[in-house]
Amino acid sequence: MAAKQNLTVRDVMTEGTQCIGESQNMSDASRMMRDLGVGSLPICGEDDRLKGMITDRDIVIKCCAEGKDLNQVRAGELAGELFWIDVDASISEALDTMERHQIKRIPVIDTGAGHRLVGIVTEHDLARNISDEMLAEFVEKVYA
Repeated sequence: MAAKQNLTVRDVMTEGTQCIGESQNMSDASRMMRDLGVGSLPICGEDDRLKGMITDRDIVIKCCAEGKDLNQVRAGELAGELFWIDVDASISEALDTMERHQIKRIPVIDTGAGHRLVGIVTEHDLARNISDEMLAEFVEKVYA
């Protein structure tokens, strides 16, 4: 499957992604999500490297539903398995990775700049930049 005009991740990603520190708590994370108007945050370590992702759903299912104190649970505890894509990868590579792991957003790393987080690719980014057929296939695979 080919994306419009052979776009790369760099062409479609949302830049300026803010991280939650791995030692920050879930109250901090939920306020950041509210203030930024997002449903997920990358988790970054003291070394400024990507450690994982946390979603609003993670907070609800793994903290609230379990009766945990949001001020005590640290972001690093919920980091989970980490998936990312290189900034120069093709959109097709990003789609394949997201579909294979059934994830709706993926952090973007610049391996040429010290493996730093430079953005994120979301469903919204994809919807604006790929064909309707590709988007339908993505939705079918990710939500299956």
